[in-house]
Amino acid sequence: MKHKALIAACIFFITVANAGKAQTSIDLDVNPGTSNPVISKYIYSHFAEHLGHGIYGGFYVGDTSKIANTNGVRNDVIEALKKMKIPALRWPGGCFADTYHWKDGIGPKDKRPSIVNAWWGGVTEDNSFGTHDFLNMCEKLGADPYLSGNVGSGTVQELADWVQYANTDSKNPMSDLRKANGRETPWGVKFWGVGNEAWGCGGNMTPEYYANEFRKFSTFMANSRGKSKLFRVASGASSADYHWTEVLMKNIPSDLMEGLAMHHYAVIDWGHKSSATAFTKDEYFETMQRALFMDTLVIKHSAIMDKYDPQKKIALVVDEWGGWYDVEPGTNPGFLYQQNTMRDAMIAGATLNIFNNHSDRVRMANLAQCINVLQAVILTNGPQLILTPTYHVMEMYNVHQDATLLPVSVNSEWYEHKGQKLPAISASASKAKDGVVHISLVNIDPDHQHTVSVNMHGAKFKDISGRILSSAKVNDYNSAANPDKIQPKAFKGATMKGENLSVVLPPASVVVLSLN
Repeated sequence: MKHKALIAACIFFITVANAGKAQTSIDLDVNPGTSNPVISKYIYSHFAEHLGHGIYGGFYVGDTSKIANTNGVRNDVIEALKKMKIPALRWPGGCFADTYHWKDGIGPKDKRPSIVNAWWGGVTEDNSFGTHDFLNMCEKLGADPYLSGNVGSGTVQELADWVQYANTDSKNPMSDLRKANGRETPWGVKFWGVGNEAWGCGGNMTPEYYANEFRKFSTFMANSRGKSKLFRVASGASSADYHWTEVLMKNIPSDLMEGLAMHHYAVIDWGHKSSATAFTKDEYFETMQRALFMDTLVIKHSAIMDKYDPQKKIALVVDEWGGWYDVEPGTNPGFLYQQNTMRDAMIAGATLNIFNNHSDRVRMANLAQCINVLQAVILTNGPQLILTPTYHVMEMYNVHQDATLLPVSVNSEWYEHKGQKLPAISASASKAKDGVVHISLVNIDPDHQHTVSVNMHGAKFKDISGRILSSAKVNDYNSAANPDKIQPKAFKGATMKGENLSVVLPPASVVVLSLN
């Protein structure tokens, strides 16, 4: 998860036509053509690594805990994530994945070996949360599991055995072992990562070397899970490492790879990440520059992929993204625990708009991370569960899952700060199967409201409703003392006149509209 790329040099500027207009204008065609892509629900996926209190104390408290649980997994976590409609969950890492040997986490818990989590805090990992615990939890969530295989310190046989253990029903040593451990039927895991960050913590490999390793590992993963094929994801680039993408697309046959990963974090500087809550206006602006750079990354990596895969069979999988700041004072630096403010809501809303608008190529993304780590959607404080601003954005945006993309053209006003500019407004739109049109709008400007005019090109709607997420300051957050400070509210700032929709967006706000 630790980047080698120097993001600080990548300053994000977009030339926006007619930016000097008195208000932002958006052109939206609400009648999708047959070629319009579907926004994959998997864009709204998440990531859970054995890191800090992400698993232990986050998802898992053990079946002897006084906190309400089912087989050790917190019931309130299950309820919250189901409401958010979590489609997939990536596990067990991250950097941890390439030190993880899955057979250490099966069988009787009191007989499982312990290891030291060398990547994250040097704490003891007792392997009490393993394959069965995770896959059974995903079943309760109604989410697809996404397993990250160990390529860095593992073997081809080890990963091939894991695929058989999870997926096969025919009689073989791995299915027999699974049944002996209490699971009669296979889980049928579709998504598999073949290593993680091979350029860094996954082995410090060159792209040429990793491409050959991927080919080898992927070949021995029996590419079936019952009637369906596996979705194998190659360890992709760190941010703007376009050479990595070029080498992998050139050297890995398309019949061995279904997805290519890419990681990017909104970090000001790896030596100075800023406080998660007490950040300055300068730091806010720089963080948003890094977050919006995601659009450039997706465009450029997609262009390389298009050279070798013009039919877009291989998905771009952004399986780590989000804000990364200094840890909270007094916490273990290796646990990556940070608060979650309206700045994170801005990152989430703007980034999801980017993914939606590039859903022809981006077909999975995994926010880092789900609970108590980095840009989490949930924070826990003993028995208390806190839903963050990022959670609320993800829940508001779930209306886009598996809906048809409606392309938008945005002519945005500027958010200006000390002579630099960013587009103040981002947007994405979709049409659900029931015909309802949803428009998600983000105003990243923390100081000014912006009026948005949406031209519907002849379409008229009888009913408009919406929700808004905002707060008095962009530094505001939900805490143990005030867990409901920031939550979605009904939005009354949209009016329809003929085929034109006018929307007044308060400073630093996220709005999702429903048009019937």
